[in-house]
Amino acid sequence: MGEDEGRRAHAVRVLRASAALHEAAATACAADIAAAAGLVCEAVKAGGQVLVFGNGGSAADAQHFAAELVGRYEKERRAWPAVALTTDTSALTAIGNDYGFDRVFARQIEALGREGDVAIGISTSGKSPNVLRALEAAKARGLVTIALTGRGGEAGRIATLHVRVDEERTARIQEVHATLLHAMCELVESELNG
Repeated sequence: MGEDEGRRAHAVRVLRASAALHEAAATACAADIAAAAGLVCEAVKAGGQVLVFGNGGSAADAQHFAAELVGRYEKERRAWPAVALTTDTSALTAIGNDYGFDRVFARQIEALGREGDVAIGISTSGKSPNVLRALEAAKARGLVTIALTGRGGEAGRIATLHVRVDEERTARIQEVHATLLHAMCELVESELNG
């Protein structure tokens, strides 16, 4: 097998692994994603907001999700209040310096979160200390909490709703998380924009 054929075979394996995990998520996660979308709709209808956060690729997912709600997913409609707590570098560095990195999201929840808002913590491991602290802070303030994770971790036990992708590889989890977040956007947009 030549080098190009080997690369192609590897790419096929990656794509098939991702497709298989997506197929499994269609069964395992559909009810939870529908419930999560319902929680977001209820909060927005009541004048609340969505606060979303995570690290690394999950930070990018948080930003993407917030942008879809504030901007638009597919339909022209009014903007909905959503904030990715991963984007304010001054707040992140000041809080990280003064309180520690495990408080960078919790401190923002304490400042911005109100009872009835939705806090979405994204962590492929389900163990990220700053995500756990933020979910705890959100729960203490009366926010509805959603954890979007991989196979394990404490985040799911803290959250009101746990959306769990049964996988250990970070890359595969992130691929499914992106699709699940798009499904949430589509459901929210359909319900709120009819």
